[in-house]
Amino acid sequence: MLFTGGDFLKSITTFFEIMSSKIGGNVNILAFLVILGILVAAITKSGATRAYGEWARRVISGKKSALGLTALLGMMIFIDDYFNCLTVGTVMRPVTDKFKIARAKLAYIIDATAAPICIIAPVSSWAAAVGSSLPEGTEIDGFALFLETIPFNLYAILTMVFMVFIIVSGRDYATMGKAVKKFEVPAEYKNTADEERNSGGNGKIIDLVLPLLVLIAACIYGMLYTGGIGEGKSIADAFADCDASAALALGSFVSLIFIAVLYLPRGVIKFAEFCECFAQGFKAMVPAIFILCLAWTLSGVCGDSYLNLGGYVGMIVHEHASIAVFLPVIFFLVAIGLAFATGTSWGTFGILIPIALAVITLTPETYQMLVLCIAAILSGAVGGDHASPISDTTILASAGAQCSHLEHVETQVPYVLTVSSCCVVGYIIDGFTQNGWLGLAASSVCLILVMFIVKMKVPAAE
Repeated sequence: MLFTGGDFLKSITTFFEIMSSKIGGNVNILAFLVILGILVAAITKSGATRAYGEWARRVISGKKSALGLTALLGMMIFIDDYFNCLTVGTVMRPVTDKFKIARAKLAYIIDATAAPICIIAPVSSWAAAVGSSLPEGTEIDGFALFLETIPFNLYAILTMVFMVFIIVSGRDYATMGKAVKKFEVPAEYKNTADEERNSGGNGKIIDLVLPLLVLIAACIYGMLYTGGIGEGKSIADAFADCDASAALALGSFVSLIFIAVLYLPRGVIKFAEFCECFAQGFKAMVPAIFILCLAWTLSGVCGDSYLNLGGYVGMIVHEHASIAVFLPVIFFLVAIGLAFATGTSWGTFGILIPIALAVITLTPETYQMLVLCIAAILSGAVGGDHASPISDTTILASAGAQCSHLEHVETQVPYVLTVSSCCVVGYIIDGFTQNGWLGLAASSVCLILVMFIVKMKVPAAE
């Protein structure tokens, strides 16, 4: 309505124009979601998930161990955040349910080890996205610049530290504190939980592990393949040029074929049961797909072809670029707001990185300030993405944990604000000193003080 000047009918037609273009451009992600839903349904029906849950209950000693294993698994799957969210949720949800861990907390752990890990991992789809955000003709090596930002990406680093503190201390506050006091499977997912408990297949743990290993390997190879590894490119160049969404669709389809070959000849599940998994898997992913389609549409409205929110923010930043010492913290706060409003971290640093390069005249003396500003942009992009209810990563984290999406957003936002506040202090120090290590130290001290206060004021969960 804002874009069309209040023309109701034109608003409707514009809405569906944006939706059709966004869905068309993201069809690989939708295919990946559907196939992953089928894989989850097949593994559940085989009884492998139940076997894994029974084994994990004997081996894992309690809530902290279950959450620690969830975090470790999330850190290991650093190739892509979409893949991370859904895979970790699929594997660990039955275990955390057995220990009566709130699904909102599981969703937080999944989300905290998705984008924050990907944005500091040199070999990931995110590293390629950052490099591709540099304007054409830039003499700077995008991958080298990305590597230099890793130690100064305060939000990603502090989120990891804070997540470990939450797991070890068992102290949750604000809306998360209320959520963890009551263990309850959301109503819309109770049928799925019952199916996991009552699955009658004779699958073993290996029937869960092998498909996941094949899925991981196939997705990684898919990234290399779409990046041109077969055309003589190096591994680093192939990752940099890969089509992550196409790779995920390719890898998941290979895994679907593998699971059919693994299960059907051995009689783990019958052919009719395997076919039933197609409808069940699709149905399980409908909420995530529906929310994603609407979120993509809303982000499209904010794009440069319509409201051009990014261009407006960029103009404001450019006009106030004279306050050089505050540039890192300004870029951080703008990135948070932009990522929150548009629901996309990739779009945020795609908009702001060229602005940073335009604002800072590149010389040997200003290069360090450029690194700090790019780090602040990447940091804020992930922070805003974490808090945004229309972020695809946030949506997929709640889908992976099978947690109410709004509950996940409500419980995660206080933690995002806590870490972001410490980052603000760090980036202010960065601007005045032009020394990223001092900013990292200052923000770390702030986070330690916050954790000390939480430990003193918030009682540990039973």
